[in-house]
Amino acid sequence: MGRERGWMMDGLLVGIDLCDEYTQIHCPEEEKLWTIPTVICRNKNVDEWYVGEEACAHMLKGDSINVDKLVNLAMRDGTATPAEVRYEGKELLFLFLERVLRLPKEEYQKQEIGQLVIAVKKLEPKLNRMLRELAVRMGILADRVQVISHSESYIYYTLSQKKEIWNNTVGMFDLSEVGLRYYEMKVQRGMKKVTVVAEYEELEEGFSLDILKSSSGSRLADRILTACAERLMARKAYSAIFLTGRGFASQNWAEGLMKFLCSKRKVFVEEGLFARGAACRAAEESKESAAFTCICDGRLKTTVSMNVLHRGQETMVTVAAAGDCWYDRVSVIDVIPDRQSSVDFIVTAVDSKKKKRISIPLEGFPRRPERTTRVQIRVLFLDEKTMEVTLKDRGFGELFPASDAQIRQEVML
Repeated sequence: MGRERGWMMDGLLVGIDLCDEYTQIHCPEEEKLWTIPTVICRNKNVDEWYVGEEACAHMLKGDSINVDKLVNLAMRDGTATPAEVRYEGKELLFLFLERVLRLPKEEYQKQEIGQLVIAVKKLEPKLNRMLRELAVRMGILADRVQVISHSESYIYYTLSQKKEIWNNTVGMFDLSEVGLRYYEMKVQRGMKKVTVVAEYEELEEGFSLDILKSSSGSRLADRILTACAERLMARKAYSAIFLTGRGFASQNWAEGLMKFLCSKRKVFVEEGLFARGAACRAAEESKESAAFTCICDGRLKTTVSMNVLHRGQETMVTVAAAGDCWYDRVSVIDVIPDRQSSVDFIVTAVDSKKKKRISIPLEGFPRRPERTTRVQIRVLFLDEKTMEVTLKDRGFGELFPASDAQIRQEVML
């Protein structure tokens, strides 16, 4: 029964944690975790590409030049010249992903991808579009590709554990080569649907992992993180604490930190947590609907709605709901204002009963008799807290042709 989930949807379910330093791959219900340096090279002598440790080995032999930080290179539309040929960063990222996906395919003798979920440190619209495009280019169906944030991956991983792990606040420290992050997750009950909220904070206390190579550096690092944990966790009830990232591959240097964390709390060190969480999300995608609402990086924290009259009945129309992915949420609605000189939205935070009304005046629209103006409302989101609203005059049949009147406004939620 355990292995069946990994082969659902007539294809392999794969979770990937894609970072500039290392990329990790995991499949649901399987123990194997691949950790690959996010590096690619092309052999100078033969037309062959290598990734990860193999690329590093060829660079040491002197027959290739490595290209690293592939996500950053692709995001800034950069180029690189391995083996005297110039390549776009996006192309190099494609070649890298194509090759690392061969690992689970060969291991489990399955060539088709049933669901691919890629977790990234910070979810941005450009990165989301690019990774989806690259996956489709690899032959994966578009509706079988998801890009999520580390925060969302953390939620899915944590909720895959026993309930006693997440019945109170769950904290997590992620210590990597590029810094230190603290995550916190809470499950909110008492609503129509269970809501899970996760937030993170970039901590200034981050340090280079090289200092862990010396005893004095290790003691300093331990003092820094212990003080950091004491500050962040004061007066809170935790059911569990997770430690992840290469900095926690060994905890020998963190005696003080571990002593503080393990006091009346469950503490877990988990390698590849974000890849495992992405794999959990891949398994969830095979179900009809999610069992909970995620509020985290990449998802809306508020619900935006409109009060309208439909067939004589007053009703509330949801433009966007808390938990929706803001980066690909676009709503288009046509309305006919009735004795109104504005379009009104109601914004409700997921954790509050308070409602905020936002009005956008129909300034510059043609003056017509009541109920003879059709307004097209287009709503999209620039980030989790910024909504862009476009209002267009659609006229009213042949009697009142559409004009060029248009209003575009950014609204802070």
